[in-house]
Amino acid sequence: MTTHTTAPKTAGTPAPDTRTGLIGIPPHIGRALATGGGLLTIISTFLAWTWTAEFPGDLTVYGYPGGLQVLVLIGGALTTLFGLASYSVKGLRWLAPSGADAAIRFAALATFATTWYTIIAISAQLGGLVNLEPGGYIAAAVTLIALLGALALPFERPEPDPFDPDDTGWEKFRHTTAQNWQTIRAAFAPGAPRPVRALPAYAEILIIVAVLAIALLVFTYGIGTEYDELFVGFLLMAGFGFAALNASGLISQVTQLTARHQNITICGAFIAAACFPFTQTDDQYATIGVYILIFATVALGLNIVVGLAGLLDLGYVAFLGVGAYAASLVSGSQSSPFGVHFPFWAAVLVGAAASLVFGVLIGAPTLRLRGDYLAIVTLGFGEIFRIAANNLDGTSGPDLTNGSNGISSIPDLKILGFDLGIQHDIAGFTIGRFANYFFLMLVITAVVVLVFRRSGDSRIGRAWVAIREDETAALAMGINGFRVKLIAFAVGATLAGLAGTVQAHVTYTVTPEQYLFAGTSPPNSAFLLAAVVLGGMGTIAGPLIGASLLFLIPNKLQFLGDYQLFAFGLALVLLMRFRPEGLIANKRRKLEFHEEAEAPTVLSKTGA
Repeated sequence: MTTHTTAPKTAGTPAPDTRTGLIGIPPHIGRALATGGGLLTIISTFLAWTWTAEFPGDLTVYGYPGGLQVLVLIGGALTTLFGLASYSVKGLRWLAPSGADAAIRFAALATFATTWYTIIAISAQLGGLVNLEPGGYIAAAVTLIALLGALALPFERPEPDPFDPDDTGWEKFRHTTAQNWQTIRAAFAPGAPRPVRALPAYAEILIIVAVLAIALLVFTYGIGTEYDELFVGFLLMAGFGFAALNASGLISQVTQLTARHQNITICGAFIAAACFPFTQTDDQYATIGVYILIFATVALGLNIVVGLAGLLDLGYVAFLGVGAYAASLVSGSQSSPFGVHFPFWAAVLVGAAASLVFGVLIGAPTLRLRGDYLAIVTLGFGEIFRIAANNLDGTSGPDLTNGSNGISSIPDLKILGFDLGIQHDIAGFTIGRFANYFFLMLVITAVVVLVFRRSGDSRIGRAWVAIREDETAALAMGINGFRVKLIAFAVGATLAGLAGTVQAHVTYTVTPEQYLFAGTSPPNSAFLLAAVVLGGMGTIAGPLIGASLLFLIPNKLQFLGDYQLFAFGLALVLLMRFRPEGLIANKRRKLEFHEEAEAPTVLSKTGA
């Protein structure tokens, strides 16, 4: 008989250290390299990166960063500040409540990606590396050094899973790849954030105001990027920079502050948005702004149907079209067969009421269906609306919508004698036509947000969430599922029709081809649903941010030509793969997608 014995571990035997970096540089040297590399990156942005001004942004000037150099300067500053915070420098420890190491990695990666993209773009556009000045080489070298140093910082490695001896070579490769990916995720994972300490109410409000001001500055910079290379660099720096702030724990602490002052945060956000037209010198970007607000308002209405009630609606853009057509028919257009010109408030009521009626008529016979069957029916409704509007031209049907030509020459709105179609001078600022409609849509968006908040916190809102989570259980508890779903459908349709009334006047023309299921530009049903899922279902800020990104990014990626939708779709696939709960996560949905996440102490009625 053979006995197998194992030497017992003594109390003095130290446990193996699992905190190592991704590369084999000593951690103290890596920290110094990351911090010093960030500082040298800042210095390199004040040098010339190329000798000719043919590359956009004029990177030929010494002592004055321009174009993409400004973004690299911001990345270098973030890397340096987080590096100093990791040394517990007095006055900077507040920058990393969750720990600085993961934030340093993201900041160094943001700076490296933006810098090397700029170097590659210069070489490709001007014809080789020979067009680089010493400043370009220095920037590329120091950002690489900073990234290597950041990757050497220690982190808690996950326990490796043992191999199965019977695995094939391919299965072992997959196992190793999965293990390496888990290690990389652990390296960039943020630590547990500290709860923000109680501050005087005025100090917390001032912090919220500062955050909103920064958000307005970032949005204004992004929407105003003048050339393609700058926008791509902005996307790189904004994406990885936000990840760095999130890894540091700052985003979590700001979220805690805004949760304490929700009403002030929402009011401040609308005030910041109202300041946007005053930051522009012309009406060019106010045009994009008003279309973003229309798209975002409709997406927020869809969020009631999809996010709160859990009803998959693939024809939602039809309700936007119903509101637009109804308002255009009574707004004095020469193409309208009615020949009437209602005031704005009456046209809004007509558009919203028409969408409400269609929502009830479509919802009543179909909402007894569930899942895929309901989605197919709503998709059919969206296509039926477009085809019907195309055929109501007096030849294939009654002369109502003027067929494929649509309702044209829709006059501008006049509200209490204020003509939204002409420029106005306010406090020395010239407010153009699209800025006027921007302010109008901002008011309508505020109404939609109010409706969403009040309905979500109401008894009917809790019933929507119950239906979404488990309809069978909700019915067993006495909830009238059909009635609750019909109310959600009707409210969502009404809000879409409300936005459609303004869209008709902004675009001057309403045609059937504006309301497709899928197309190259929003709004269409596919983009609306993507905005809700991308932003975060069941939240207020999620669809607004998702709609802004889905409208702005395709608008700025037109230089890709035929590859535009491919690149955009690939980005969405990657985002849904790594953050399926959306950008602004509903806490309940975050727990569903990330089982390892710690459950929050309190969940609100909508889980937000």
